[in-house]
Amino acid sequence: IIYGKTSLYSEYVAGKDTVINFEKGVIDKLPDGFTQTATGKIQKLNWKIINDNGNKVVAQSAKNEGDYYNLLVLDKLNYQDFTLTVKMKAVAGEEDQGGGLVWRYIDNNNYYIARCNPLEHNFRLYHVVNGNRKQLISVDCDIKTGIWFTMSIEMKGNKISCSLNGIKMIEATDDIFKSPGYIGLWTKADAVTYFDDFIIHSF
Repeated sequence: IIYGKTSLYSEYVAGKDTVINFEKGVIDKLPDGFTQTATGKIQKLNWKIINDNGNKVVAQSAKNEGDYYNLLVLDKLNYQDFTLTVKMKAVAGEEDQGGGLVWRYIDNNNYYIARCNPLEHNFRLYHVVNGNRKQLISVDCDIKTGIWFTMSIEMKGNKISCSLNGIKMIEATDDIFKSPGYIGLWTKADAVTYFDDFIIHSF
């Protein structure tokens, strides 16, 4: 299920790097070059550009529930081996908080996720296959609600490493998705989360 495709600003793409800070986005609109969708029976999609203390960011604001994953996927650009970084702030959520990154995304039922949840105080790596999420690794973390933090992913072949605030916390090997795929942002259920400074460097 796909909602609202528009072109990505050409200014974002420079050589092997794609840098997206959302400053060219229109308040209360979906950012250009992205598609919002979900894993699970559609409830509500509400990704939009907002003003966060004078800075434009993209926010997931829908208050969904259960095993429902809110996705915002970057159109057209496919990546196989890369580093991927985003700044993130968990704002609210009673059932779930925080969020993360998706990559080697085939469709809304098949992709990798790394996510951080301040409610659970953990950082986890999963793959989603045919809509079913399987946890690969979980580690403790001390990320707090309302505080900006940085998540980074490196993918090389079947090797995955995941970092928070520049500290590598997860290393794994997984062969479930071998081909290039899309990348994007992820939250679960009612997690209201802000994202900014989305940077991709391909190898």
